[in-house]
Amino acid sequence: LEPRIITEEFAKALGEADKLCPHFHLSLQSGCDGVLKRMNRRYTTAEYEKACELLRSVFDDPALTTDVIVGFPGETDEEFCETEAFLKKIAFFQTHIFKYSRRKGTPAAAMDGQLSEAVKAQRSNVLLELDQNMSRKYREMHLHKDVRILFEEEKIIKGKRYQTGHTKEYIRAAFETGENLSGQIKKGSLTGFLEPDILLFRP
Repeated sequence: LEPRIITEEFAKALGEADKLCPHFHLSLQSGCDGVLKRMNRRYTTAEYEKACELLRSVFDDPALTTDVIVGFPGETDEEFCETEAFLKKIAFFQTHIFKYSRRKGTPAAAMDGQLSEAVKAQRSNVLLELDQNMSRKYREMHLHKDVRILFEEEKIIKGKRYQTGHTKEYIRAAFETGENLSGQIKKGSLTGFLEPDILLFRP
């Protein structure tokens, strides 16, 4: 979704839909207005934050995910820190981090201030660690809450058979059983972590 699509009217209409999962992917690219302008993005961080606030006013703890590019030409240390701070402020469920890749023929390829691969890698690592922390915190918020899981497939984890699936927020969960639950929806609660990205489910 483009951030400017999320208006009060649009968010309210989404909230009234009975077959919609509250998992929204809003492309960000940078949490710095200066970088967004150089990217020719037609929104600001303030508009982006407002879109997130609107979704959170309609849905209870919706999963917000995004994309971020690090190392765009001319990105200074200060601008990168602005992006890092903005990601913390929004508190995403998941952030997909990409290192800027120079592509011949694009406007960005001709810009001054091309950054080294070492700098891009360092900044990427900082945001990857932040993503892990934010993602874990979001999952922790859903522990011991009533949930419904749509089971999809069997997975062997640590030598045991689990049926795995997702909540409506797209949190992955697993239930230890030999029964095939594929395609079924079960009610229960999330009781803990099986793996960093998989929670334990109990009916």
